[in-house]
Amino acid sequence: MVLVRSLNEHVGTTVTVSGWVEQLRVHGKVAFIVLRDGTGLVQGVLAKAEVSDEVWELGTSLTQESTIRFTGAVREDARAPGGHEMGLTDVALVSRSGEYPIQPKEHGVEFLLDHRHLWLRSSLQRAGLRVRSEVQQAIHDFLYERDFVRVDTPILTGSIGESAGTLFETDYFGQKAFLAQTGQLYVESACPAFRKVYCFGPTFRAEKSKTRRHLTEFWMVEPEVAFADSDDNMNLQEEFVSYIVARALERCGEELEILERDPAPLELVVPPFPRISYSEAVERLNAEGHPFEWGNDLGATDETVISGWFDRPVFIYNYPAKAKAFYMKENPEDTRTVLCDDLIAPEGYGEIIGGSQREDDHDRLLARIEEEGLPREAYDWYLDLRKFGSFPHSGFGLGLERTVAWITGRHHIRELIPFPRMINRLTP
Repeated sequence: MVLVRSLNEHVGTTVTVSGWVEQLRVHGKVAFIVLRDGTGLVQGVLAKAEVSDEVWELGTSLTQESTIRFTGAVREDARAPGGHEMGLTDVALVSRSGEYPIQPKEHGVEFLLDHRHLWLRSSLQRAGLRVRSEVQQAIHDFLYERDFVRVDTPILTGSIGESAGTLFETDYFGQKAFLAQTGQLYVESACPAFRKVYCFGPTFRAEKSKTRRHLTEFWMVEPEVAFADSDDNMNLQEEFVSYIVARALERCGEELEILERDPAPLELVVPPFPRISYSEAVERLNAEGHPFEWGNDLGATDETVISGWFDRPVFIYNYPAKAKAFYMKENPEDTRTVLCDDLIAPEGYGEIIGGSQREDDHDRLLARIEEEGLPREAYDWYLDLRKFGSFPHSGFGLGLERTVAWITGRHHIRELIPFPRMINRLTP
């Protein structure tokens, strides 16, 4: 038994493949069975004159998603799915599918999400999730090649990484615990051990948002580098994102074509990326007739306008301290702001990276914790990092689903995670 993806190695020979019925078409005394095996598609051609009556009857009565094995000679055919077809001599039924709920017609989004466990099999979903998988592997490869050490951080935590208003709270044997918004605080502690580290896993935000950019559970990669300042941090980010995009272009061309993603904008994603300060961005927004008050955080509409000024991702750096998290380092040149950046993807996909130089001064960090009204005892261990060998360091978090949505050109990030979690959806 062989895999569909290896059929080019078996042209002219008879092989058996197994998988699921993607499509069946019967035209008189010839039937065309498209089989999906998880590695690709192949069309089997069943001619009534060349098989037994039993095989013909079985082959022409198959239902969508039935599990089958078929046997035949492999031949090249540029018109067929995958560029090959098989002249069938036998068809065997492994499991007959009932009437499949998802048909080749228009279905509502809620219906498709209710059947997400089956929707995953459709061509667009397969293509998007295969790109996701390639991007994940590219992330690991990039960091591994640069001597980063992966550190797995806890999902249950007593420490708040972002806004207290977006926490999922749970009882932990009588203690208050939260689902982690970020692994950053923990991965910082591994910097003195390994210098360059990262974590990669699910993170949680209890945001009551229904936008196409938000999920309550999403995946994030968070590198952290010792002795790196904010400029070093942005340099790493643009190298990182360029690598990921180039990898998707190189290895996922077929999937991007299925998704009807124009590769031309992605081919422009090479360093250096443009950089504009928050203050410069606010000044330009106001000058172009988009009223915005300095001190507020930029919203999705503002980010879309700013991204339209450039042909590739853009850094917006040095936001007001009050708009950002407590752990970001004060900007010595303007103490109203912190040394941070957001990387905004083009074409209206918004922020895909948030990064900053971390506050390495113990007393300033403590003051920020108290200013935010956070419980000091929950951060004693984090403050220890500034008491025992403090050092300058920087890091960032890249949201996987937003990044893959941008690369694939999909409108909503819910399609780029196998089982999306939103404020109104916990199943399947």
